[in-house]
Amino acid sequence: MKRAVGSLSSINPRTAFKAYVETCVSLLSYCSNQGSITEGRLLHRHVIKMGISSDRYIAIKLLIMYLNHKKSVEVNEILKDFGGFDLVAWNCMISANVQHGNLEEAVRLFDEMPERNEVSWTALSAGFMKFGRVEESMWYFERNPFQNVVSWTAVISGFVRNGYTLKALKLFLKMLEFGIMPNDVTFTCVVRACAGLGDYGLGRSVLGFIVKVGFENNLSVSNSLITLHLKMGEIDLAQEVFDGMEERDVVSWTAILDVYVQMGELPEARRIFNEMPERNEVSWSAMIARYSQSGDSIEALRLFGQMVRDGFKPNISCFSSILSALACLEDLRVGMSIHGHVIKIGIEGEVFIGSPLIDMYCKCGKTEAGRWVFDSISERNVVSWNSMVAGYSLNGQLEEATELFEQIPKRNNISWNAIITGYVQNEHCDKVLEVFNEMLLSGETPNQFTFSSILRACASLASLEKGKNLHGKIIKLGIQYEVFVGTALTDMYAKSGDIESSKQVFDRMPEKNEVSWTAMIQGFADNGLANEALILFEEMEMTSGVAPSELVFLAVLFACSHCGLVDKALLYFKSMERVYGIKPRGRHYTCVVDVLARSGRLTEAEEFINAMPFQPEVNAWAALLSGCNTYKNEEVAERTARKLWELTEKNSAGYVLLSNTYASAGRWSDVSKVRKLMREKGLKKNGGCSWLEVRNEVNSFYSEDGCHSHSTEIYWILELLMSEMMSVKNSE
Repeated sequence: MKRAVGSLSSINPRTAFKAYVETCVSLLSYCSNQGSITEGRLLHRHVIKMGISSDRYIAIKLLIMYLNHKKSVEVNEILKDFGGFDLVAWNCMISANVQHGNLEEAVRLFDEMPERNEVSWTALSAGFMKFGRVEESMWYFERNPFQNVVSWTAVISGFVRNGYTLKALKLFLKMLEFGIMPNDVTFTCVVRACAGLGDYGLGRSVLGFIVKVGFENNLSVSNSLITLHLKMGEIDLAQEVFDGMEERDVVSWTAILDVYVQMGELPEARRIFNEMPERNEVSWSAMIARYSQSGDSIEALRLFGQMVRDGFKPNISCFSSILSALACLEDLRVGMSIHGHVIKIGIEGEVFIGSPLIDMYCKCGKTEAGRWVFDSISERNVVSWNSMVAGYSLNGQLEEATELFEQIPKRNNISWNAIITGYVQNEHCDKVLEVFNEMLLSGETPNQFTFSSILRACASLASLEKGKNLHGKIIKLGIQYEVFVGTALTDMYAKSGDIESSKQVFDRMPEKNEVSWTAMIQGFADNGLANEALILFEEMEMTSGVAPSELVFLAVLFACSHCGLVDKALLYFKSMERVYGIKPRGRHYTCVVDVLARSGRLTEAEEFINAMPFQPEVNAWAALLSGCNTYKNEEVAERTARKLWELTEKNSAGYVLLSNTYASAGRWSDVSKVRKLMREKGLKKNGGCSWLEVRNEVNSFYSEDGCHSHSTEIYWILELLMSEMMSVKNSE
């Protein structure tokens, strides 16, 4: 700035006064909009020294600069130098007060003006619109004696900005009736109004008028037309407008980028983003949001970092997207850093920031921090309430979740889903059905996600009757063909033992994803139908177009394991990485150990475990020990038990398996030693559990437990049945 002021000395104001004044005006405009007041004062002193501070153009620019920086003392001094009323100066003061939100002061100045022009009236009507005071804006607009295209456009724009799109379009038609020709700003606002209202018929009419009057190549109008075509679903026309533009700016590129972002075509959107000659906060936010929504949180975070390094300031939408990505990554450190930044810039109380912050903290296991954020949101909406309920549920704090759920001022479908999902995740399946009934009584209609959770609870309880009742409700609502619902029904019927109904639901699904196929394959395997599971897997490979995933292979290996198909299991396991590029995980290795151990190939199973590229799961050693118990291999059992003890000192499973192995071999002294060791460590074998549904009520029974209200009668009937069975056996 000092060098810029110094360059003025090279211009002689006497011989090149116009150039000198234009340079001063340009520098003062910079100080008003971007520079500091210190630089502006430096320039002010310079023009005083040169004797041109009283020049009207210079004085107006000085006034605007001090008004923008709210320097009232300097403003009053400059006004005195005008030597009386100056219409332009007063209009500048009205505009500045409007800009700073001082509408009452702007009105006072307006009322004191001895004369006014179109700028005075339009400044007030536009100012009231800016702050949502629509009726007052219209009062000044209707009394404006200088109505022109600018004043009409200011009010139309205000209506659109405040969400009154229909009023904006009506005022546009009235403007045409008065014979006032729209300009590019008018057309831009009207096209946005058509898009916001969803009146695409009117949009096409406006488009025809735009072409008729020759504004179709205007940059601003073309940008709004791209958005309109996008809202109308006319992607090709949006692309056509973009391709035909003689000039494009960052808004044009961002609009066409939004076309592909909305379509979900991420690779094409990224190509356009990379080709953009200029980017703004909106284009960066669009890409970050799309990566976050598509599950690629790492790329969203990488783009955010690049955006900040390039000097762009993230907006609220961008912060919301990146916090969602960090929640998925469970990256507490970076999340806290972002939180600190939003506090610094004063937007931590925004509900669109608060809700993803709650989500991030809760997914990182910090529900106390999430609750602190929740309590700090000044105006909570249902999203923030739902986020906190879901956060408590995720972390197993069901009492807190239920208490908060009861306090939600107005619940929606997602509120109910959040608490239901919490009970399902924490295996409180009886409570799930109770809350679901409350939801129905409240008048809230369940959606596909609700039924997916409820059916999961029924599957856990093996409650076939309740599952069938839910199936009836699903058919009544017409959502039985939704992929999430169909998958949940398939799983519920399979886990309840009704494999025929499970297969019927699966076959009728018009769309199936990898989870659907996995549920059906697992269902066959769980019900002892290994061959059917493998046939279905091969059908999926050949006909579905769905690539096998880790979960699918887990179901296939499980089927092989429980039906003794050792060679097939080894073949599928080897094909995971060789054919499909899927690296087997611990559970896949455990399935192979299990299939080898079940078939008596204990040495091979032990070698397989020792050759694993990572630490074996506890269940792998437990599967081998179980095989040793079945085939009475004490040597391998003792080595396996030692490994198992090292991994699970506080788990009774390994001790019980070894004890059973010794018992099968008749080594009772060793059985006694193992049992003694369990007592010393305070370990107990968990009792077996079974349940039975009678008259739509699930009854649970635990080993050596007499707590059931009808236990006396139940055990009496069991003894009677045992007696009858023994009689039949003896008679044979």
